[in-house]
Amino acid sequence: MRFGTRNGAADGQRRRVGAWRRVLAVIAVIVVTFCAVTARLFVWPAQGMPDRVSAIVMLAGPGDRLPVALELARQHRAPVLAVSRGNQGYGSPCPSPVPGVKLICFEPNPATTRGEAEALGRMARQFRWSSVVLVTTRTQDTRARIITERCFDGSTYVVTAPLPRSEWPYEIVYGWGALFKALFVARTC
Repeated sequence: MRFGTRNGAADGQRRRVGAWRRVLAVIAVIVVTFCAVTARLFVWPAQGMPDRVSAIVMLAGPGDRLPVALELARQHRAPVLAVSRGNQGYGSPCPSPVPGVKLICFEPNPATTRGEAEALGRMARQFRWSSVVLVTTRTQDTRARIITERCFDGSTYVVTAPLPRSEWPYEIVYGWGALFKALFVARTC
């Protein structure tokens, strides 16, 4: 009888070890999936644009966005360059205009990505834009595209500007929270 009890204890211990291995395997799968999704949404999002669009729209925020937006304007990739001066925006005064490109500096209200998308939607209706390229950072790319497409019926493309390495951790954490809000809380334009 004692021998059977020892086997029963050993069997119980094997089951606990097996259960812990399954729990650790599930946790590992969750962590790997989370990292892969984070990389796809915030580190390597889909980006690019056709040769020409109706407008280049630089969203406000961290990163070196203005040089990227101005370079697209200098290449005459659009007849209009719209620069947001919202939260963490370029500031004042507006950048120097690029010859042959209409410059619009705008103050979104509220000074958020959603406010910028609303302002973009109004400008698009006013100026009859059919396509835009957003200039932003990789960490804002997915969220900006989702919010803009709620306010603008045309084609939306994204070109990203560099972001200092020191800002990546904060921007990814912030990006997850802001993306969650855009997907589940603030779902309208």
